[in-house]
Amino acid sequence: MVNAELKAFIASEIGHTPADPRLFEAAFTHSSATGSSYERLEFLGDRVLGVCIARLLYERYPNEAEGQLSHRFNQLVARETCGEIGRELGLPAVIRLGKQARDDGANWSDNVVGDVVEALIGALFVDAGLDRAEALVRRLWQPLVDEQRKAPKHPKSALQELAAAKALKNPNYELVRRSGAQHQPRFTVKVTIATLGEAEGEGSSKQEAETAAAEALLEKLQ
Repeated sequence: MVNAELKAFIASEIGHTPADPRLFEAAFTHSSATGSSYERLEFLGDRVLGVCIARLLYERYPNEAEGQLSHRFNQLVARETCGEIGRELGLPAVIRLGKQARDDGANWSDNVVGDVVEALIGALFVDAGLDRAEALVRRLWQPLVDEQRKAPKHPKSALQELAAAKALKNPNYELVRRSGAQHQPRFTVKVTIATLGEAEGEGSSKQEAETAAAEALLEKLQ
């Protein structure tokens, strides 16, 4: 049964009274804690989020090409974005984790908070249908969509274009180290463009670290 704190959170922040409270109990439970974890709901919620964001962008930018919409989409569904939204909602206070994971601060990480956001969307989809889940996505993501005055260019694409413009080889990405707990890994990646420079970046996945490294090098070269 959903405890009083979690029930109050769902009512106040999501505006929903669960028909099946077990779905939401699972959505807030990390695999390090006892009980059903959020992993299956996160899988589902990730797909629901994608459909909702795609439709929102399709409607909002009727004159943009597929490539521009994809740049916007990738930024909006990124793990960091989901983590940011989850922290603004206050999820770290209600996520259920095992003692070690909580001591490690996993309830504040982009990986865990982002997963719970997607699991919450998945739970709402199962419990109340697509319209209700989409209403939540639009409410939480609309401010971020409004801030995207033009379609962002992915840092790795921008760096590759810069190298090409200078007739240089493509950027080379190298994994420097992997650290952190198994449930909260940190990756450090170095990107190098011969004769132009190098920079390092960190992230909770290799892809995130590569993006951070590309951003760092672009800042150096600007």
